[in-house]
Amino acid sequence: MVNRPDTRSQRIKRHKRVRGKISGTPEIPRLDVFRSNAHIYVQIIDDVNGVTLAAASSNEKECEGLGSNCEAAAKVGKLIAERAKLKGIENVCFDRGGYLYHGRIKALADGAREGGLNF
Repeated sequence: MVNRPDTRSQRIKRHKRVRGKISGTPEIPRLDVFRSNAHIYVQIIDDVNGVTLAAASSNEKECEGLGSNCEAAAKVGKLIAERAKLKGIENVCFDRGGYLYHGRIKALADGAREGGLNF
């Protein structure tokens, strides 16, 4: 019998370790990413006040029909950058949520940078 590693618990452990070191402030909020099999979600969070400043996901009307591929992630990155600019946010702290920086996470980060966010 093959014992598969519990990848979700490993991701949660990595995420907790990273969250112990980074936190969003009103000046530099945290750009948080959640990746499911079907969609990708991103929020800009001020941890000091406990407020979500902006959010975007691949199941919104702007990303309709793209699903959960790198193209959709890049579109969501540009969308969150656009919404952040409307709120006056230029600098963020990137929280990859314990996921590896590659694939959809990297595409989202590149899209957000292309949209004008600095991190």
